[in-house]
Amino acid sequence: MSGMQLVILLIIFFAVLATVYIVMNALVPGAAQRRLQKVVGGEKLIQNVDEEAPAWVQKVVDLAGPLAKLSLPEEDWQNSPIRLRFINAGYRNKNAPIVYFAAKTLLAVVFPGFYLLGKGLGGFEADFAHTLATVLALAAIGYYLPNVILSRMVYVRKRELFENFPDALDLMTVCVEAGLGMDAAISRVGDEMAITSPITSEEFRMVGLELRAGASREQALRNLALRTGLEDVDSLVAMLVQADRFGTSIADSLRVHSEALRTKRRLIAEEKAAKLAVKLLFPLIFTIFPSMLLVLLGPAFLSIYRTLLPAMGGG
Repeated sequence: MSGMQLVILLIIFFAVLATVYIVMNALVPGAAQRRLQKVVGGEKLIQNVDEEAPAWVQKVVDLAGPLAKLSLPEEDWQNSPIRLRFINAGYRNKNAPIVYFAAKTLLAVVFPGFYLLGKGLGGFEADFAHTLATVLALAAIGYYLPNVILSRMVYVRKRELFENFPDALDLMTVCVEAGLGMDAAISRVGDEMAITSPITSEEFRMVGLELRAGASREQALRNLALRTGLEDVDSLVAMLVQADRFGTSIADSLRVHSEALRTKRRLIAEEKAAKLAVKLLFPLIFTIFPSMLLVLLGPAFLSIYRTLLPAMGGG
């Protein structure tokens, strides 16, 4: 590899690194500052989703706007399923969809471009069909890579909500039994869950804000189920709505549902533990077991080769 090729590869590497850094900071503006403020307790945990972003983030969004238009869905954005996925992932900033669709278009062009550039600089020769297939495959990977990342973020957020919701329900049960109303209990849980689970705290705080803004309790709770995207939270909301409508004990309903969620969480953990032996089977067979055979039987095979085989051959 010549010096010029090495310089070009370094330039490509740093360009990709800068692009990924800009995209991640645009999707989550000021994440490090918010974490620091949560630790020191100098600012409220939930900030306005339409707060003014840093100047450089706004410049990136302005530059990404034309690219985002090439991948934006044709249907109404408010009714688009991808918008619900952004909500489930916790991204409510208006700039997140622009950066997301711009990244889809940019990566679909950048990956094949890097391949063709490296192929041209390296002097590799290949037929047209192979090159075309590789370019199309890289374009598809670049286009669907943001989908995979977004799905992973949704999964991680749902898992944290599922693991921490039983504790939040227990705390809400204590608040209700202590004499607090439902609205005050929701606000209290949002404050107390801030250290244990900031995501759960944020969702309860959003419910409290909607209630203070004049939304009905049923609508605020249904919005909670929509934002989380969990079936267990949906059933919880239905239970709370029915308890509020028919005047049954909310504390007993919360206690029963929290116990059911905790049981389900324990069963999922036991299921994963039971699958562990099967998942370890293939690494043991293909990696560890051959190494053990080599260590244990290797000296014996060497002794047979050096002593027994010459004796059997009459040497």
